[in-house]
Amino acid sequence: MTNALLKNDLVLTLAHEQVAATLSGTLPRPVVQGFFDEPTNTATFVVHDPHSLAAAVIDSVLDFDPAAGTLSYEAADRVVAYVRAQGLTVAWILETHVHADHLSAAPYLQEQLGGQLAIGRGIIQVQDEFGKLFNAGTEFARTGAEFDRLFDDGDCFAIGGIAARVLHVPGHTSADLAYVIGDAAFVGDTLFMPDYGTARADFPGGDARQLFRSTRRLLSLPGDTRLFLCHDYKAPGRDEYVYETTVATQRAENVHVRDGMAEDDFVAMRTARDRTLKAPRLIMPSIQVNMRGGRLPQPEGNGTRYLKIPLKTVRL
Repeated sequence: MTNALLKNDLVLTLAHEQVAATLSGTLPRPVVQGFFDEPTNTATFVVHDPHSLAAAVIDSVLDFDPAAGTLSYEAADRVVAYVRAQGLTVAWILETHVHADHLSAAPYLQEQLGGQLAIGRGIIQVQDEFGKLFNAGTEFARTGAEFDRLFDDGDCFAIGGIAARVLHVPGHTSADLAYVIGDAAFVGDTLFMPDYGTARADFPGGDARQLFRSTRRLLSLPGDTRLFLCHDYKAPGRDEYVYETTVATQRAENVHVRDGMAEDDFVAMRTARDRTLKAPRLIMPSIQVNMRGGRLPQPEGNGTRYLKIPLKTVRL
């Protein structure tokens, strides 16, 4: 039997064991460490199996100063230092979607720590949409080849002895994923803390109705499932950043999608709210880099790399 077949059998076995554990109420509990990047309001997570010390890094951040055009690695190096101090082996570097508010540090982390880089198969659609917007040219393949693995809804994988599965949760964008790893779910931008609600749905490929249905899918997980969120913006009246909650708390308290919220009412609210929102500060550089798996555009003839800003003429 080939190594690939053995690996697939192991993942399926772990997935079956996790289903049985779900029914018995004894889901495995991975260790989760969050790293919050205040300039982009982004939470990066390192999740690991406490027995094998296999780990995944989810939604990393590359420091970028748009005024100076400089890149640095302080946020990523905090992750690297933690992984090494804990003696972890990184098996996966996971992206929940193509982020519009921060640059991914995935290639740097892969160079430092190893692991397979993965995202949803919807990246191909995103690359096609934004490849045209940024006039990326034929050298930009739009096949998802920058990633080691493209996940489909329902795919299973493993982090050491802990089974993980993939949920497609479109709405914020067409390609958002959530990763359910033991008793923890990493939901990207789909949900925020209960006092802040949900993500916007007005990006290309976004859809408020799909977003509502995706939130209900996530909130159908067991009530004690830990939910880890990609962002926090400190709702009015709250002094601290928080990016962990539970399914039960979201169902009871989320200001946008708590139990009893009707789909049509949510769509009307979300659509009206999105009309008032400005574009994220780093949307142009973020998408150009993140649609390439965190890689920068190729250097031009003078050896310098450039990011593009498409211009629109507005008559006042």
